[in-house]
Amino acid sequence: MKTLALEFSSGRRSVAVLADGIVRGEAQEAGGRHTRSFALMDVALRAAKIEREEIELIAVGLGPGSYTGIRSAIAIAQGWQAACGVKLAGVNSVEAMASQAHAEGRRGRIHIFIDAQRGEFYFGAYELVEEGPRLVEPLRIVAPEEARLLAQGGSAVVWPELRESFHGATILEPDAAMAGRLALRRGEFVDGATLEPVYLRPVQFVKAPASRNIPSA
Repeated sequence: MKTLALEFSSGRRSVAVLADGIVRGEAQEAGGRHTRSFALMDVALRAAKIEREEIELIAVGLGPGSYTGIRSAIAIAQGWQAACGVKLAGVNSVEAMASQAHAEGRRGRIHIFIDAQRGEFYFGAYELVEEGPRLVEPLRIVAPEEARLLAQGGSAVVWPELRESFHGATILEPDAAMAGRLALRRGEFVDGATLEPVYLRPVQFVKAPASRNIPSA
């Protein structure tokens, strides 16, 4: 199956094209603008020598992370499905990071931290055994004090922008190629309308103040 994988949840935009699980083309850009997304896809497709019309599956990294980046990737996938009827699959970006760490040969317990803004962090823990990563603690938001304690209880894995907050931690970013492999491995395809970013904060609405009549001069 020819797969296009998009991972825009971090500060690095990552695109991969796979054929039957084998990476044929990749492209990435640190701090890329949203308008560059299609240019990155074109680079990866040309490297893979695969045309857009040949894509059968689009795998999307759902975060957590950059809400705008994730929404952009979801919008691309939804539009592609509407136009061409491709299969879609969403992948948790933290789980993809755990799978990347495992693929790189790491074993044992790892604690993954992602910037959640507002001085907080997304946190999830995995045990990396020979068979693959096993979820130990589901993803949640933690305050800085708890994050420091958790970082001491396992091997910390963080995004590049958190290296100063977690000294000695392994630096890793979610990768589109791994998102594509995980999507193919599971074979769980969804309708585009069901794709949503991983966002743990409760949705809050602020009521607008009543309009005021301002007397004319």
